[in-house]
Amino acid sequence: MVNFNGNLVQPSESVLPFFNRGYSYGDAVFETVKAVDGKLIFWEDHYFRLMASMRLLRMEIPMTFTPEYFIDQCNHLIESQLVSSAAWRLRITSFRDSAGRYTPDENKVSFVISCEPLEQFSFSSEVPNYRVDLYKDHYVQPAMLSNIKTNNKILNVLASIFAKENDLDNCILVNDNKEVVEALQSNIFLLFGNKIHTPPLTSGCLDGIIRKQLIRMANELDLSCKETTVNPFDLQKADELWLTNSINGIIAVTNYRRKEYQSKKYVQAVGLLNEKALV
Repeated sequence: MVNFNGNLVQPSESVLPFFNRGYSYGDAVFETVKAVDGKLIFWEDHYFRLMASMRLLRMEIPMTFTPEYFIDQCNHLIESQLVSSAAWRLRITSFRDSAGRYTPDENKVSFVISCEPLEQFSFSSEVPNYRVDLYKDHYVQPAMLSNIKTNNKILNVLASIFAKENDLDNCILVNDNKEVVEALQSNIFLLFGNKIHTPPLTSGCLDGIIRKQLIRMANELDLSCKETTVNPFDLQKADELWLTNSINGIIAVTNYRRKEYQSKKYVQAVGLLNEKALV
């Protein structure tokens, strides 16, 4: 089942018109949220990013779109599923529900929520082999629209195909200035001793939810965190390389080209993140 504007429908049913603006123009934003035992993990940050994204795109936000409303809608959807699971991956997509071409007739919005079960309810601290490399065929724009999660993700699709064709677990994206921005579906952190660096939002990286958490957690990990431009040569110098997103938490990269990374601080960081997530 999926939740379309508060109504549960079968995924096979047509809930969106063919000329839906999210489909036709990518005129939509979304949040990917992890739910554990009915709790939406780091929901406050997700909610405010969703609202800020809709405002940036000049969508009219209904008064009913409160944090509690979406919690109820997500849990209602989870309870309707035919399988049971302690953890779920939720995608909340909000799109401009209007006719028009590039110029919409109106700015009213609708939403769709989908979900799928997850095997693990906590973030894992295992360190399997995880290989990454740069993707340089196309570049991220260092602009505000790159900081939000819109449906315009063709660059990520092409980079994912590149990763698959080259037997990589992920790709690192760069911007027009040839600066490191992020990975396909993750923010990126480089550890140099007790210092941690992550690209600033001005580089074009996503304003990630776990990125926020890790920046807040830095002092508790005895790390000094700096948002600063990162160039590809820095990847070779780092002691550890982490990728962060809302579903996996923190991923430890083991290899970038011939570079092999440590994972000394990684287990501690994942443990602290789990504490923050599950309180």
